[in-house]
Amino acid sequence: MIDVSTIKTNLDPSKINTYSDLIEQQGKVQGDKPYILFGDRKISFADFERNTCRIANGLADQGAKPGDGLAILMYNCPEYYDLFYGLPRGGFYSVPVNTALKGEGLSFIFKNSDVKFLVVDEELFPKIKELGTELGDIKKIFIHRSSDAALSDGTLDFDVLLQASPEKPNHEPDPEAIAYLMYTSGTTGFPKGVVNRNKSGNTEGLILLSSMLVQPDEVLFTALPLFHANALLLTASFSMAAGVPFGLEKKFSASGFWDAIRRYGATQFNGIGALMPILMKQPEKTNDADNPVRMILSAACPANIWEAFEKRFDLKIFEAYGAVDGGGVMIMNLGNAPIGSVGQVLRGEWKLVDENDQEVPQGEIGELINKVEDQAASKVEYYNNPEASEKKVKNGWVRSGDLFYADESNNLYFIDRASDSMRRRGENISSFEVESIIEKYPDVETCAAFGVPSELAEDDVMVWLKPTAGANLDLKKLINHCVENMAFFMVPRFIDIVDDIPRTGTLRAQKT
Repeated sequence: MIDVSTIKTNLDPSKINTYSDLIEQQGKVQGDKPYILFGDRKISFADFERNTCRIANGLADQGAKPGDGLAILMYNCPEYYDLFYGLPRGGFYSVPVNTALKGEGLSFIFKNSDVKFLVVDEELFPKIKELGTELGDIKKIFIHRSSDAALSDGTLDFDVLLQASPEKPNHEPDPEAIAYLMYTSGTTGFPKGVVNRNKSGNTEGLILLSSMLVQPDEVLFTALPLFHANALLLTASFSMAAGVPFGLEKKFSASGFWDAIRRYGATQFNGIGALMPILMKQPEKTNDADNPVRMILSAACPANIWEAFEKRFDLKIFEAYGAVDGGGVMIMNLGNAPIGSVGQVLRGEWKLVDENDQEVPQGEIGELINKVEDQAASKVEYYNNPEASEKKVKNGWVRSGDLFYADESNNLYFIDRASDSMRRRGENISSFEVESIIEKYPDVETCAAFGVPSELAEDDVMVWLKPTAGANLDLKKLINHCVENMAFFMVPRFIDIVDDIPRTGTLRAQKT
């Protein structure tokens, strides 16, 4: 248990315009108080502030210029946060990369994002070697080492970045500069990089929300992957704004989850749709309710387990909805809406519309769209993809791509994704990407991929396959092809061999 009884939260929001400002101020205010707890390691607010400076100065020492990007292919660790929050202090941007990606999917991210530098875990470096020259514009690769093995030719030790000066970088942040790209899967192509600029960070709103949700003696916790916004942005930034520590695990373990919670003395964590069902499926223990957690900020907790989860683990579930490309829309149920509802939109104009953009009556299902406002956070921009950017915002309204219905009090209830995508193990999956990889297998003429309900309240991947004429399709070899060429969460669980695939007049597969 960490003693946080003396942690202060006396921030001056008027002097905080960016995350870098927040980090700098908390480094001074909180000093040696713990910020990141990782196993036996404790990184203070002051240490973290200095480390972010070292990263920015270190990359500049390696020849980086303002406007250059760096990709991060790493498992959860404190250094991930050093990179993500440190790079903008030198005018650089980061690109968190899904550690499950491989081959063409990995190469696409590097090329599309225009990054010139890469930090990769030693365990993940074989994926980089397999790509050969398919690394886009990457000039230098830094290895985050876990052993004493010799470095590969042409690579550098990540520690050279942390050996740089801890002084504040001699760089004046540009509000228009890109701070990071967050890639999100689409349905008609490869992932799209959501642009987040320095001015996009709503620090005033962050400080307000953290003061509402986080008490002064809290310890937050996450075991979710850092290449997603939840752990990277919500947990770390709420903790930073509130001046409290958070515990970090390298990866999620269902069997070890509550032991980690108790070890860190964590009082709240963020949940995603599949996390709660997974924890509920664990064998019941007599000490399930004997944990320090006060509340969970959840996304898409299944209504049918909501109350049972609260009772079993003796905590409170709050719901929230948001997206990295959602135009800043935020919906929350802080116990002021019915169970199963994500709550009400906190600010701004919104409506639910049908496929013809006509507003649907109360109680009917429609796509959530919200009005683009003057705030920078409401702008949606996809990197190197103006067509997708224009499609995302239509007539001044940001399209969520998600379906809801509203009750008489304007509480919203999430139904499904309007797009032709799937969600499995907390990951968005592009049907197009699954189909394009499977169709490269010589014995497959064509296929259609889609989601079917799973026991974890998300999707399982199913595909219809039409074999090449005369081929003797070996499903075991096909699955091996999938395992070798796509992330594990994309590999189909169900395969149905068909004579033909029904299609619309525009040749889109009819999957329902």
